[in-house]
Amino acid sequence: MGGTEHLTVRREGATLVLTLNRPEAKNALSPAMLVGLHDGWIEADEDDSVRSVVFTGAGGTFCSGMDLKALAGNGMGGEQYRDRLKADPDLHWKAMLRHHRPRKPVIAAVEGYCVAGGTEMLQGTDIRVAGESATFGLFEVRRGLFPIGGSTVRLPRQIPRTHALEMLLTGRPYTAREAAAIGLIGHVVPDGTALEKALEIAERVNACGPLAVEAVKASVYETAGMTEPDGLAAELERGWPVFATADAKEGARAFTEKRPPVYKRA
Repeated sequence: MGGTEHLTVRREGATLVLTLNRPEAKNALSPAMLVGLHDGWIEADEDDSVRSVVFTGAGGTFCSGMDLKALAGNGMGGEQYRDRLKADPDLHWKAMLRHHRPRKPVIAAVEGYCVAGGTEMLQGTDIRVAGESATFGLFEVRRGLFPIGGSTVRLPRQIPRTHALEMLLTGRPYTAREAAAIGLIGHVVPDGTALEKALEIAERVNACGPLAVEAVKASVYETAGMTEPDGLAAELERGWPVFATADAKEGARAFTEKRPPVYKRA
């Protein structure tokens, strides 16, 4: 199991938990964090015993975005990771889920600040839980910057355009209740319990057929930009083979026998 000083990786059953771990800097993105995230997503993809991922932050904060001191040229340490970043100029975008979509469902557990790059990474997750005091927002325009982590493309596809444009063009903060009202997140829970709720959801995902879960997730994203006829055709192509799997047969037997299914990804 990987990880770095700014990104911890641990297992909770079939769930891989990735935790941004730079609380003294409100989990601002660093080279160590980006390399750790990249490797964590790859680990989740390649390990068939992993059925879901929970993505969270340490110290009561999710992520406050890029370290602006580094952006201004002041550096942020972690020199041992710069060779990795130079060798793969796309690594940071994969880490931030801009240029990589994990095969397994990703559930975000947000406490505290989830702003700028934090809100951008959030848009690459599938299910989102937040503590009631969490703060969201894309502050880039207030600093003369552009939210280049994908928000001008993804956000209007995930929430109504009027809300997306207000968030993008005003750079104002949003409370968890506001974020839920516009559809950016799905659950608001008492502070300090977002991770618990995310793990609860992950367990429900883990109890389902893994081949079916991965196919359903893939179909949702693959068909998002298609016309309805093209999307329905693609859905059949993606979904029909699932019915021929051993997992599908096991699910039917377990239902008939009134017992929990035992899936083997076959």
